[in-house]
Amino acid sequence: MTDTNLMTVLVTGGSSGLGAAVVDAVVKAGGRPYVIDRQPPAEGIPWVECDLADTRAAEAATRRVVEMAGGLTGVVTAAGMDVPGALADVPGETWDRIVTIDLLATAAVIRAALPALTESHGTAVTVASTLGIKAVGDATAYCAAKFGVVGFTRALAAELAGQVGVTLIIPGGMRTKFFDDRDEQYKPGPDAILNDPANVANAILFALGQPAGSAVREMVIAAETETSYP
Repeated sequence: MTDTNLMTVLVTGGSSGLGAAVVDAVVKAGGRPYVIDRQPPAEGIPWVECDLADTRAAEAATRRVVEMAGGLTGVVTAAGMDVPGALADVPGETWDRIVTIDLLATAAVIRAALPALTESHGTAVTVASTLGIKAVGDATAYCAAKFGVVGFTRALAAELAGQVGVTLIIPGGMRTKFFDDRDEQYKPGPDAILNDPANVANAILFALGQPAGSAVREMVIAAETETSYP
């Protein structure tokens, strides 16, 4: 395994949810996390403020992090959003924002980080969802974006084989604030069993710690009773 003390990892969405759990895991492993987000991460974590819905700004923020860090050994695209609803009911600008943040910004950040990752023979970890392999109603934007992340990552792994490690993470529902702003009908029920984001973060750390020449290609990580998988 790669020495985790040498990890320098960019985490998008690192101020909350899974992203914050990844930041915590990297710190505990002795690595150095950097964050791109609209909100500040935990105290002492270096970050660049950016709205990832602006993909050119996302690229610029990534290059800024590379400059701050002096290079990268890993990127984790944990930023994501969703506003459930029927296609006819979700405003077009909201639908577009979901796809942009969840899919297009994923590609933009990795594109900008590629020179640094190639130099370090590092690892890019994308975060899809079980709804990236199993579609449900009232989630057209989210499913379109996460299915896109799956296809993008698999193509990227083929493209960068031997140069950069590429890992696709497919998590089920987690105990984060992801569901807080939803209409009640789209929130997990009181009996829902959700995974701890720390479990997913630890799996991501395992992928980031693979030595050159070895890559964890894909992992599905969910609570044992996850209803969206299989």
